[in-house]
Amino acid sequence: MDRTFQIPSGHIALTATLHEPSQSGEKCPLVIICHGFTGSRIGVDRLFVKAARELTANGFAVLRFDYGGCGESSGDYGAGGLDVLLNQTRDVLDFAFQLDCIDPERVSLIGHSLGGAVSMLTASTDKRIHSLVLWAAVARPYDDIVRIVGERGYQEALLTGKTDHHGYLLQDRFFQSLNGALPLRQAKQFEGDALLLHGNRDDVISVDAMFHYERELRLRRRGRCETEVVIGADHTFSTADGYQRLIGSTVKWLREQTEQATLAVS
Repeated sequence: MDRTFQIPSGHIALTATLHEPSQSGEKCPLVIICHGFTGSRIGVDRLFVKAARELTANGFAVLRFDYGGCGESSGDYGAGGLDVLLNQTRDVLDFAFQLDCIDPERVSLIGHSLGGAVSMLTASTDKRIHSLVLWAAVARPYDDIVRIVGERGYQEALLTGKTDHHGYLLQDRFFQSLNGALPLRQAKQFEGDALLLHGNRDDVISVDAMFHYERELRLRRRGRCETEVVIGADHTFSTADGYQRLIGSTVKWLREQTEQATLAVS
């Protein structure tokens, strides 16, 4: 069963879709999907829709949402900074933890691309998150997003206050906020378990980003870290084989996480 919600976040509303497993009566583990830069809760080639349905078939509830100014949410994506994305993620988490069907001890984040960096920054300070999955995650937000936008667009934002990137008006504040975002450094503060997946044919965010995250996460005193290079996959895991490898590994790992959480409680 799918339901659509409007989640208040400051002066705007975030559109979100909740997928629930067919079996009812028991509290389910929840996965929240955080999309990337100027993306949406649908994802390129329906990545997040397909993933949500696969996870739901395996007993998970899934909440996928549009950041402000993306998809069907109100607001202006480029007017705020990374702090706004973090606030919106926390507002979605607050909403999710109020759902009666959700087991609050089994809530995980999946973050793709810039959403991966946002997920890491969120999980490093929000102790409600015990499991984190990063798909082709941005490791250095400032460098990566400036490269994607292009030096010309970046300089235009600095000189005029904004630049037009595929119809998104990115303000200089947006880039300034990225400059202060350090998800690799923050990763050390996350005490839960993490799964990192990255395609070896990703020409948007190099697979090296996954290894940088792995190095930081393995230096922690608490929390496990597993990694997998998805052979043949691009940034959005758009091939049939790449997607199947991605979702297969994700589902397997998340099921192991929920089983461990259940055993810890019992």
